[in-house]
Amino acid sequence: MKTLEQWFEEYAVSHQNPKNKAIHYICVPAIYFSIVGLLMSIPSDFIFSKFQLNAPIIENWAAVVLLFVLFFYIRLSITMAFKIAFFSAICLIVNYYISQFFPLWIFSIGVFIIAWIGQFYGHNIEGKKPSFLKDLQFLLIGPAWVVENIFSKK
Repeated sequence: MKTLEQWFEEYAVSHQNPKNKAIHYICVPAIYFSIVGLLMSIPSDFIFSKFQLNAPIIENWAAVVLLFVLFFYIRLSITMAFKIAFFSAICLIVNYYISQFFPLWIFSIGVFIIAWIGQFYGHNIEGKKPSFLKDLQFLLIGPAWVVENIFSKK
């Protein structure tokens, strides 16, 4: 199993151009955020009504999927898992409030499409294919790489 650092080294190979990196710092979190929103949009009353927690921020498919996503990060780094958990919580909360004023699935699809266009534009500038075409796990490495690069003291 690769370490988080090995994943980052491999991911960084196709993310050297400063413009591509800047695009990724915006688009990768936006894609993650939009996926959380899309998952929150899936009706879940028939499952979660049994629990009666009255906590719509966690009674949805996004919260369930994010628990499994966190297991991926825990295997790589407890510290990174905490960082991603914090970001995930922000995504859940903000998406919940967006859903109070606007159809969340429409908003999420719009963000998703725009962010992917940005990603492919960035890779066009870079001249290299997106890493996830080599290994789908890079779809989860991308958010960690962004968190690490934005908040590291390197």
